[in-house]
Amino acid sequence: MRDLLPQDMEKFRRLEGVFRDVCRRWGYGEVRTPVLEYLHLFTTAGTLTPGMLSRVYSFLDWDGWSGERVVLRPDGTIPTARLFLSEVGKDPARLFYVENVFSFEETGREARERWQCGVEFIGGPSPQGEGELVSLALEVLGRLGFSATVKLTHQGFLKALLGEVGEDLFPRLLEGEGLSTLQPSRPEMERAMPLLFGMKGTGPGYLKNLKALLLPSFPSLRESLEDFSRVAQLLSGAGIAYEIDMGNGKGFEYYTGVVFQFYIGGERVGGGGRYNNLLPLLGRKDIPAAGFALYLEPLLARMEVPLPRPSVLVVRSATPRGQGRAFALARELRASGYRVEMECSASPPHFLIEVGNAFTVAGPSGEVVRLSSLKRLLPFLEEMGAIKAGPA
Repeated sequence: MRDLLPQDMEKFRRLEGVFRDVCRRWGYGEVRTPVLEYLHLFTTAGTLTPGMLSRVYSFLDWDGWSGERVVLRPDGTIPTARLFLSEVGKDPARLFYVENVFSFEETGREARERWQCGVEFIGGPSPQGEGELVSLALEVLGRLGFSATVKLTHQGFLKALLGEVGEDLFPRLLEGEGLSTLQPSRPEMERAMPLLFGMKGTGPGYLKNLKALLLPSFPSLRESLEDFSRVAQLLSGAGIAYEIDMGNGKGFEYYTGVVFQFYIGGERVGGGGRYNNLLPLLGRKDIPAAGFALYLEPLLARMEVPLPRPSVLVVRSATPRGQGRAFALARELRASGYRVEMECSASPPHFLIEVGNAFTVAGPSGEVVRLSSLKRLLPFLEEMGAIKAGPA
């Protein structure tokens, strides 16, 4: 866990500001869940992998002679699903959040607290839901100046495939183990392996070839492959480029359909997918749902401090008796949109304004100008190119 310095927070606010603006334009409403959640939310429904559960921060919330085990939230989707069931209830519901999640990491080299910008579309059917979420994520990243690569896989297909192979590898797959080591017993599957895991597709044609190759011998794969094809066709029709990587199944157990991940320069900066079984696992009727999260740490590391930066105006009083007038001037300048600090400032000022019977202004060029009123001061600052701070 780490501190965020002023320059970090400037980038952080820029990122979450863009994210909030895009989400609202798409019709999503912001929510925030508690940092502490009950452990049973993540265990009784079987919503997280055993490996993930071994890394949660868990402790007893003691209350007199009894207590209940709680966790620092390790994930944003499950608490938001719980919130929907207990507080919202009516679907479709478009929800978003900016939250931190926690995961214990033994080496100390990786972050244990991570910030996410997350979106959940509860009640959104496939393929429209996936198309909306991928488009929204790419719009956020584009507004931040990033060009991202989209990678797709299908968790339902991988589950069905492992059932055909007869290998109980799905828990290991979720923890990031590749599928290239599989030794299928049926020759039909052995012939399909190079196409599945040795090649990557870039359009619906790849999935069409998979269906032609696999469905005659493995009809149980039809439903997942057809669902995958519908999503791929929608994204292609929307002009969204993507890469199909069938061997990448790392993620949470609750994903059931298409899983999409976002990469910049080979680094994963976000991901999500369809989780139609999650709400039933939490005790509610079948409700289709999908979502994603963007990871703030890798994005912040790639961001520059937004430019142009606001001008620093430092106001000071020429005499002790004039301090009240200096504060009043600073208030007026802030109301006009400027960043204004009082005399004891560590920041090098772009403009130093001394308040006496008139205003004495020293600008960036070193020129000193004497102005008689605020009415003359404001146009002078604009003429000299003073940059306003803008909205918070």
